[in-house]
Amino acid sequence: MTTSAALRQERTYAVRTLGCQMNVHDSERMAGLLEGVGYVAAPDIGDADLVVINTCAVRENADNKLYGNLGQLAERKRNEPQMRIAVAGCLAQKDRDTILERAPWVDVVLGTHNIDALPVLLDRAERLGESQSEFAETLQAFPSDLPVRRESAHSAWVAISVGCNNTCTFCIVPALRGRERDRRPGDILAEIQALAEQGVREITLLGQNVNAYGVEFGERAAFADLLRAVGAVPGIRRVRFTSPHPRDFTTAVIEAMAETPAVMPHLHMPLQSGSDDVLRRMRRSYRADKYLGIIDSVRSAMPEAAITTDIIVGFPGETETDFNATLDVVRHARFADAYTFQYSPRPGTPAAEFADQVPPEVVTDRYQRLAEVVSDIAWAENRALEGRELEVMVADTSGRKDRDRDRLTGRAADNRLVHFSAPPEPVGPGDIVAAVVTRGAPHHLLADGPTRLIDQAPATSGCAVPATDVPEQVSLGIPEVR
Repeated sequence: MTTSAALRQERTYAVRTLGCQMNVHDSERMAGLLEGVGYVAAPDIGDADLVVINTCAVRENADNKLYGNLGQLAERKRNEPQMRIAVAGCLAQKDRDTILERAPWVDVVLGTHNIDALPVLLDRAERLGESQSEFAETLQAFPSDLPVRRESAHSAWVAISVGCNNTCTFCIVPALRGRERDRRPGDILAEIQALAEQGVREITLLGQNVNAYGVEFGERAAFADLLRAVGAVPGIRRVRFTSPHPRDFTTAVIEAMAETPAVMPHLHMPLQSGSDDVLRRMRRSYRADKYLGIIDSVRSAMPEAAITTDIIVGFPGETETDFNATLDVVRHARFADAYTFQYSPRPGTPAAEFADQVPPEVVTDRYQRLAEVVSDIAWAENRALEGRELEVMVADTSGRKDRDRDRLTGRAADNRLVHFSAPPEPVGPGDIVAAVVTRGAPHHLLADGPTRLIDQAPATSGCAVPATDVPEQVSLGIPEVR
């Protein structure tokens, strides 16, 4: 082994993820790439020889979060010039020409379409002694084909598509991720079969518009078929997906959810606004009645289903009447939770140029009023579960919530957070316990009564593995895309 190779093996890395689940998925792939060239995970980001910041361009204050992180790293970089800093993700793709101008101490900047280039760019930056950047305009290869270091040994994100064909006026994702590209069904199922063999028990299917899956090969029922097929993979106990678009939600998907035991009774479906006028200006191709109709159909098929959502407050032109329409939908839908956002203009989006921007103080007031309604409803829905026995999967981040009560943490089938009393048997991440809810709190459930282990997770190695080590001959009965 050469001296340089030995040094590389001793280097540590940390990946800081900002943004959505797709970013988490991509971060796991970058971690896998780094471990493939000899890096090891640092116990703390402050000790890492390499820090990768995987950015978001959608969430509020995305720029401030990135440059705040980079500012914190600047002094360390001055004191330790041998450390490396890389910036990836949506904001890197968007601000490709300005990141190195604003933060010249960054070593590598790369876009959303070529995360596989990270090790090469790091090596080039080190050899040449200058910053490197690379951006592809279209997807070069699905990130799922890259090596991976997963955050969890028992739960896994599986991307079924990348990109988006929608044109929402507030969203810049299509410009940064490109048009929708669907993975071949056989590749998806092969990855999930391999995951199950490694001990993974919970799968979350990912896509910018996950239920539009199949658009590239013209198969409208593809997502429903995929749900059934994934739910039939031996060893997979829980199947989830995020995020669906109401426009593409079909009866076939609802039937697949209800008829496939492994598909969990939880639906996260963005509402964004309850006002038809605002939805029209957002260029969201559904109206409030259709949205509520989907929820009613889901609850008719799965009465125990928990519905969560995303809502934007203060979109340009939103009136008090529009805002009250959103409150009406929230009260009707009775969401188990809602991620609420104050609208802020995103450069490069049509809505940023709309003339009728809502004053910030009005946006803040509406946000606070909405949050209060959402919290009251979620709390009432949680209290309604008191006395119910739930199956809870122990989280990988489980630990004592309260040492005196010896509580652990996990997720119920409907994705509610549950803090529960440790059962008499030893339990660990991925195990499933039965716990009776003793109190519903606004944002979680407590189960302080007796708890019993009902399903133990298989042992896992937890090591990084190449995603390509999967069986090839798997079919969903859908035309393959090549």
